[in-house]
Amino acid sequence: MLALLKTVFYVPLYNGLIFLISLLPGHSVGAAVILLTCIVKLLLSPLSHKAAKFQLEMKAHEGDLNRIKEKYKNDKQAQGKAILEFYREKKVNPFAAIIPLFIQIPIVIALYYVFYKGGLPSVDASLLYSFVPSPSPDMHFFGINILEKSLLLAVLAGVAQLLQGHFAMPPAPAKTDTPSLGNDLARGMHLQMKYILPIFMAFVAYAVSGAVALYFITSSLFTIAQEIIVRRSLAKTQQNVPQS
Repeated sequence: MLALLKTVFYVPLYNGLIFLISLLPGHSVGAAVILLTCIVKLLLSPLSHKAAKFQLEMKAHEGDLNRIKEKYKNDKQAQGKAILEFYREKKVNPFAAIIPLFIQIPIVIALYYVFYKGGLPSVDASLLYSFVPSPSPDMHFFGINILEKSLLLAVLAGVAQLLQGHFAMPPAPAKTDTPSLGNDLARGMHLQMKYILPIFMAFVAYAVSGAVALYFITSSLFTIAQEIIVRRSLAKTQQNVPQS
């Protein structure tokens, strides 16, 4: 399994990084990390677009879903059936946000290892395709050696993740008059994802290297831009829908 993941994901991404380094003036690894992250995110954008669209749809239907949950709060089976029926009526696929995440997991892990254990600054020629040259990488990016730990880039990675959570995450479940363990757990998980995850990402970015931090920053900023584009696209679509 590991050999398959290495062949299908790690080696192609590693070659992509080295190829970009060879093309860029000065063989900048930092610029290559940003370009490779953007290219991969663009390739995954159709899946990410569906996930972002689903989250925005869920925000729009949040009030209706809360009313259904409140109506059937004492009958979980009836509540589940009512929610599924609501999804069918609104043509919402509840798996739209989950499937893209599972597809992206091996790619994201491979990207992480490319930047974490990519054999830089020396290039692992044994992994290169025949048409990929072996450059002499420049590990400095705006005066920062991204092969080493960088507190500045780690902090920026945390801030970028915090902004991503603000733009991309759905709002926390609203408090209800009736105490609910599920609602409390959902709210707690939301707060952790929104505020604890950026701290964790900053810690990982600092513990590993500036290259990984740069990857986190680029990925978060790309996701924010994608979220803004999806919102504008849905807003235009809703404006063009004739009012009944």
